Amino acid sequence: MPTNFLWIGALAILLLLDLWALNSVWRSSRSSANKALWTAMIVLLPLVGLVIWGAAGPRGVTKGPSSPEHSKG
Repeated sequence: MPTNFLWIGALAILLLLDLWALNSVWRSSRSSANKALWTAMIVLLPLVGLVIWGAAGPRGVTKGPSSPEHSKG
């Protein structure tokens, strides 16, 4: 039974990392085709795609909104 919790925890962590990677891909400044290819790789091959993205994925993240209405701080 504890082994099942270990697998569930590992899958939950993998899911969160994949969602984080997808968010990073779609916020990058790369082309839409490049984003679509990275998204397909991460979704179809969750663990392998995440590792490959971590090693060779897009690095440039576009800036968020610069409006004073959106910046809380």
